[in-house]
Amino acid sequence: MSRLPFELLLALRYLRPKRTFVSIITLISVVGVMLGVAVLIIVISVMSGFDRDLKAKVFGFNAHLKVLARGRTMENYALVASAVASNRNVKGVAPFVLAQVLLETQPASGQAMVLAPMVRGVDPQAEGRVSVLPSSIVAGQFDLDRHGLIVGTVLAENLNLRVGDHVAIYSPEDLKKAKENRGQEGGVVRPPSDYEIRGIFDAGYFEFNASVVIASLENAQAFYDLEESDSVHGLMVVLNDPYQARPVADELERTLGGGFKVTTWMEESPLMMAVLVEKNVMLYILFFIVIVAAFGITCTLITFIVMKTREIGLMKALGASSGQVMWVFLGQSLIVSVLGVAAGVSLGLLAIAYRNEFLSFMRRSTGLQLFPADVYGFSQLPALLVPGDIAVICGGSLIICLLAAAFPARYASRLSPVEALRHE
Repeated sequence: MSRLPFELLLALRYLRPKRTFVSIITLISVVGVMLGVAVLIIVISVMSGFDRDLKAKVFGFNAHLKVLARGRTMENYALVASAVASNRNVKGVAPFVLAQVLLETQPASGQAMVLAPMVRGVDPQAEGRVSVLPSSIVAGQFDLDRHGLIVGTVLAENLNLRVGDHVAIYSPEDLKKAKENRGQEGGVVRPPSDYEIRGIFDAGYFEFNASVVIASLENAQAFYDLEESDSVHGLMVVLNDPYQARPVADELERTLGGGFKVTTWMEESPLMMAVLVEKNVMLYILFFIVIVAAFGITCTLITFIVMKTREIGLMKALGASSGQVMWVFLGQSLIVSVLGVAAGVSLGLLAIAYRNEFLSFMRRSTGLQLFPADVYGFSQLPALLVPGDIAVICGGSLIICLLAAAFPARYASRLSPVEALRHE
């Protein structure tokens, strides 16, 4: 004799494959739940991976906080850096100069190319404390001595630059003086600064690789005539916990006084906050797919109860309680739900494992870039399986399916044995 409860045993018997319309509806219900769960896992995992990789790339190149002087450049930055570094939440501090310049290539033959990238002046000794830039060199070396430059991989490719090539850099001050002296007899125009490409970096993020040039702090100060006052544009600060950025920023502003402003990574990179909000919104929206699939279970049970009305009456006449009858149909819904959720988890995990292979296949088949790197900033589709997210998806799907079965199961449990046995 089977040790299974009477209700579950009967539910399994009712679910035995038969060549009937009800069996087809049951199969469709399982497939609907499977697809809903699989889509939820795929989308939420991709959003989680995108959020993780975006933060890793941005945090690896940009700091968690930026300390700026209000309305002016920052003088005596070493003293300010010392005050910031004394905070217990601060992991590293480094000065920076960040502004736009005009860069012109100097090819041995052919036409020169011109671009207006952002130049970031860094202290080579301190930069390793706030970014992964020194360890991101893919060609050449992290050498900013004298007139050395480091450029991103995309910028180097676009301008056909290699290690050892020379470029001319025009600062805004150079262009301003050239404009003032234009047409003046005897006017002197300062020639552009000549720089050598010493290294090429890969920050892992398209925007950084395509639009940022790294120079030494001294050279960047010279672009904006900051070397005489030894001023910088600000300080980059790395924290032990980036999610404490706002409280630490408030604390540093109180310490430094009203002449300074501290911005957080959430203000500098709103895209990361947008990704987090979008992930939560997508979770709620995609749960409607499971809700629609759950209505298939409701329709299946209603059809089945109508077909089995006489058997329900016979069970109640033989002594089955209303609760037992209800659990027969709830058990049937539970089995369908568990099968659908299990199949959905398997399908979702399989799709996540082969996501990039699928994108490559679609690219070869259609010629379309479904995940262009210049738009999203990543060469491959990221994904991160978070056990908590999968648990929420599976648990929420099971609850939705059981709630969808509650009404027809309760209706079956309240059938009168006499009326049920009279049913034709």
